[in-house]
Amino acid sequence: MKAALTRVAQWPVRRFGLSGRTAVIAGPFVWLLLFFLVPFLLVVKISFADQQLGIPPYTQLVTFADGVLHIALDLSHYAFLFQDSLYFATYVNSVVVAAISTLLCLVIGYPMAYYIARSSPARRNLLMMGVMLPFWTSFLIRVYAWIGILKNNGLLNNFLMSIGLIHVPIELYRTNTAVYIGMVYSYLPFLVMPLYAHLVKMDMTLLEAAYDLGAKPWRAFVEITLPLSKNGVVAGCLLVFIPAVGEYVIPELLGGANTLMIGRVMWNEFFDNADWPMASAVTCAMVLLLLVPMALFQHYQAKELEGRGR
Repeated sequence: MKAALTRVAQWPVRRFGLSGRTAVIAGPFVWLLLFFLVPFLLVVKISFADQQLGIPPYTQLVTFADGVLHIALDLSHYAFLFQDSLYFATYVNSVVVAAISTLLCLVIGYPMAYYIARSSPARRNLLMMGVMLPFWTSFLIRVYAWIGILKNNGLLNNFLMSIGLIHVPIELYRTNTAVYIGMVYSYLPFLVMPLYAHLVKMDMTLLEAAYDLGAKPWRAFVEITLPLSKNGVVAGCLLVFIPAVGEYVIPELLGGANTLMIGRVMWNEFFDNADWPMASAVTCAMVLLLLVPMALFQHYQAKELEGRGR
């Protein structure tokens, strides 16, 4: 059995002349090429087409007729993104909502990750299981559960009225507050897990040395723990911010009619207006918007590694 597995593992090396390391690394790259880059290039192609009635609901970019090759690129959709204030407001609001949600996740998630990392190993595993437990339930069901909690006659208002804390239901459902609650609840584990991974590997002797030298706990945290965990903070914030910008389900189910998010705009363009080129242009603009923080993070990491190498 072991010999058979070895022959299977060595097949790419013999067939394509790849080293074992290259063969292992090539797998994820091929996966990303097939299921991310190729679909995204198709979306880019559609964004330069024009809307038409039919199947597919967009024109072809390249046509060949009477011995002449015609290439037609329609840039009007991208121009319209910059001319229409609604799209600009939607992008800005999406970034603001995602940024506030990320900040709230950081404020709540950092103490959680810190507490879990400083717990005993047995308790630590139990607490991390509690963090990941929501993933065992469908994302859509969890969002629907918040509808039952936040509605005027929901669990939260009924509980607060039963104990006499309020006498009139609090308007939470179909508001921006409900969107933030849903965002923080859904994306909090994405911040806790990478942050916990950095905190649990931290050298505790550094804190002991700081205490021996007379440092207060808050100063040891600010000057030692926080700087050593900054990569976990940045990674966790990106894992929350990037999907939150294009979130559709939470604003659609918990937000009001005035909750402008780019995910809702893309849905409306694709399915309500059947304007695939415009929806594709909106998608491409959103991807470019998300590439900026990712590029900054990569640049920051590269400079940090260069600094360590000197």
